[in-house]
Amino acid sequence: MKVLVIGGDGYCGWATALYLSNRGYDVGILDSLVRRHWDNELCLDTLTPIAPIQQRLKRWKDLTGKTIDLFIGDITNYEFLDKTLNQFEPQAVVHFGEQRSAPFSMIDREHAVLTQVNNVVGTLNLLYIIKERFPDCHLVKLGTMGEYGTPNIDIEEGYITIEHNGRKDTLPYPKQPGSMYHLSKVHDSHNIHFACKIWGLRATDLNQGIVYGVLTEETGMDDLLINRLDYDGIFGTALNRFCIQAAVGHPLTVYGTGGQTRGLLDIRDTVRCVELAIATPANPGEFRVFNQFTEMFSVGDLATMVQNAGSALGIKVEVQNTDNPRIEKEEHYFNAKNTNLLDLGLQPHFLSDSLLDSLLNFTMKYKHRVDESQILPKVTWKR
Repeated sequence: MKVLVIGGDGYCGWATALYLSNRGYDVGILDSLVRRHWDNELCLDTLTPIAPIQQRLKRWKDLTGKTIDLFIGDITNYEFLDKTLNQFEPQAVVHFGEQRSAPFSMIDREHAVLTQVNNVVGTLNLLYIIKERFPDCHLVKLGTMGEYGTPNIDIEEGYITIEHNGRKDTLPYPKQPGSMYHLSKVHDSHNIHFACKIWGLRATDLNQGIVYGVLTEETGMDDLLINRLDYDGIFGTALNRFCIQAAVGHPLTVYGTGGQTRGLLDIRDTVRCVELAIATPANPGEFRVFNQFTEMFSVGDLATMVQNAGSALGIKVEVQNTDNPRIEKEEHYFNAKNTNLLDLGLQPHFLSDSLLDSLLNFTMKYKHRVDESQILPKVTWKR
């Protein structure tokens, strides 16, 4: 099967592209490389040294004999995107190609507009090309659990059946996004749902939780294949940030009370979930929604787990509650369903002491690259 991975130079996209290539899929990567530009603009850097994409792909071919096609360009450019898809002729498109940071989207008006245009227009362009050129192509789109917010009822997978005034219907689950980024993902979901309903396209929306970890079988093959690992206040996510903070002796930055509960998953499960979605495509006209996470933890729980794992390795780890830069509930009900991917055969990697030990040891190896001035949050929602 020919699979085009949009955003294949990024954290989830790179691991996914190598994983699919290793399993015999004919893979192409489409990426504008803009994430590298944003790092330069904001004076950020990943914990791990990342080689140029061309060098990464050459090393992959040298090691495995497998070729991954590369298309460099912007999906908001319709002509480029149309040309690329017609050249590659994908049977499935895995769409990671979006600005994925809530803090980045809340820096100012410019970054909010950039996020919305990049994410919404890029996806709309893709939908129109699939409709006109590849109507049987299966779109696997990365969504986010953040679309749901933190409702005081159970979170279903995309849809909810309700009764009102004696009548009953199954409707899209209500969305309560918490940033301009999350709003863009909600717009995506509505647009894709509409395209499936009106044009008969087939799509799977993967509402992913917080991803942690860095190594997959493929990214661990060679230093040139290593994945990025972000620790800064813009792109870094909770568990990865905590492990890196522990490695350099910085107090773990728990925002507010730490009661914010979220779904999480290992990056090895991210790539497997994508493969499961590809291998069992949605039907024509179907907009499937899978909640892509394996466990739920509060931010405070994660900090305690990292603290305990650090102690076992002889690392003194302090936890520090800091002012929350976000506008969000810090104590709330959170119970989300995640049965669809399990039903398809996902066998999760659960967060364990051994995994935390491995992640902490990995971050210790690269701790000399940490710029501690980038650890604390610099973007507030009220600005």
